Amino acid sequence: MSSNKSTTSSKVLKKDSLKRAVNIFRYVLPYKWFFIIGMLSLSIGSLLFLAIMKVPGEIFNLISGESSLGFSLNTLFLILIGLLGLQSLLSYLRVQMFALVSEKSMALLRTDLYQKLISLPIPFFEERRVGELTSRLTNDVTQIQGVVSVTLAEFLRQIIILLGGVGIIIFTMPKLALTMLATFPLVVISAMFFGRHIRRLMKERQDKLAATNVVVEETMQSIQTVKAYTNEWFEVKRYTSELGDAVKVALKAAHMRGLFASFIIFVMFGALFFIMWRAAQLVQAGEMMKGGLVDFVVFTGIIGGAIASLGNFYTEIVSAVGATERILDILKEDSEIEPTDNERQELPSMSGNIEYRNVHFSYPTRTDVSVLKGIDLFIPAGDKVALVGASGAGKSTIIQLLMQFYPLREGAILINGKNIRDFDLRTYRQHIAVVPQEVLLFGGTIIENIRYGRPDATEEEIIDASRKANAWDFISAFPEGMQTLVGERGVKLSGGQRQRIAIARAILKDPAILLLDEATSSLDAESEKAVQEALQVLMQNRTSIIIAHRLATIRDVDQIYVIENGKIVEEGTHDELSALENGTYNALAKLQFESMAANE
Repeated sequence: MSSNKSTTSSKVLKKDSLKRAVNIFRYVLPYKWFFIIGMLSLSIGSLLFLAIMKVPGEIFNLISGESSLGFSLNTLFLILIGLLGLQSLLSYLRVQMFALVSEKSMALLRTDLYQKLISLPIPFFEERRVGELTSRLTNDVTQIQGVVSVTLAEFLRQIIILLGGVGIIIFTMPKLALTMLATFPLVVISAMFFGRHIRRLMKERQDKLAATNVVVEETMQSIQTVKAYTNEWFEVKRYTSELGDAVKVALKAAHMRGLFASFIIFVMFGALFFIMWRAAQLVQAGEMMKGGLVDFVVFTGIIGGAIASLGNFYTEIVSAVGATERILDILKEDSEIEPTDNERQELPSMSGNIEYRNVHFSYPTRTDVSVLKGIDLFIPAGDKVALVGASGAGKSTIIQLLMQFYPLREGAILINGKNIRDFDLRTYRQHIAVVPQEVLLFGGTIIENIRYGRPDATEEEIIDASRKANAWDFISAFPEGMQTLVGERGVKLSGGQRQRIAIARAILKDPAILLLDEATSSLDAESEKAVQEALQVLMQNRTSIIIAHRLATIRDVDQIYVIENGKIVEEGTHDELSALENGTYNALAKLQFESMAANE
């Protein structure tokens, strides 16, 4: 019983996979007329090809005096030239139409896939590696494009030639048709058998290639760490190990394809010579014209070639079905936000108070670990509050939840009494700015990175923001000024310079709520002073939540919350908390200030 169920499930899965894969053709619909013209050109051209292949037999009949068409040799040659010219024109039109359809439709697919990826929530990316997603956008789409532009058209062309050739043989040489067609069931059954295994291996190969892309992405992103630890050889071994797995799977697939091709060649050519022997007997007996023998040899060869080609094209198509399934799996994910060009909108309630009510949280990838355990805090509009505590206490999680990067497990976060989940997410996030500890800039120019805070900002507004961020002095000192390239992730700038670029970006955005995640903890004293001055400008007249390890930077905030093991254990001003003799904040402050004094 279990075996029957397994077989049934497998068949249903294959049928479902094919039905799902067909959905990718919705990207072809906007160019359906070009596709139809291409298909007509393909069909007519294939039929013309069959007509042209009849000419050699007719020439042979004409020479031997057995022709019944009544054409002279010159007339037949002129007809042949005309057919060749028409087929050439149709071939050009077919290639152009399918190229147009494939390029434009796959551009739509790439756009939709990228738009879907960029709109997915943070947990989606935490469960997948960057290289895997890059492979979906590059390798998988390229594989589908190859099928749409070439493979599918050739597959259909070979089917038309196959059916047309079989039809010609059946109607013109019925005595030989039965012998030839006896080979078909064996070929079809073997194609189904081999195709199933080849499809599995090709899908596995794509997954292995995606794994190699993951290694490349990770290595390039962490190249400084690789260099620092002289682990170049280790990364090469890691890459070659993954690549070796991909090669093994590819060779298995090639082995299956080779067996398939060999089998078809053996069956088809064996049958071909057998039928040629039978045809020669019919010619000798006077039951077939000599040109008919030529026709039969030509069309049998064409049919054999078509069947062999169908096997190769079939493996490419089933491989693309696997790629299509992976892309459709991403496209069906639920987006958290739809990218649009809508203008920045007002959010009146953002000027109100921020309140956390009994917030409990576990990360989706670690549901067994409670990160926040009943957080209650209130931040009046315009106040500056600080979150302090050991690493892993839950400070960053608190601001990530305010950004709605993750859904709450229990409790609620409100702004002016309204649950943040009730706001339009895109509009909501437009009114929040984050300055992180480690700023990763985009690889373009300085002006492009600052303008990211508000894409419609003028150059004068950008320069003004950079002045307020204490960044204009070093920007103007560069020969290219605002057009200076910052390099991959901003590597051409120092940590303090990157921080001030990020602050200028936040100033340009002019947010109602500002989140500072240890924005100065990794800077030297001089850079920290410049960044701290810029932050003071940025925090004016806006609600600010600051995560800080250096307590000296938060002495003047309105309220400090001490987080420990996902709970608030102390709250108050710097002076109030410092007065608690056995308090956690007091112990942290004494330790830091004593250390600073010792260093001085």
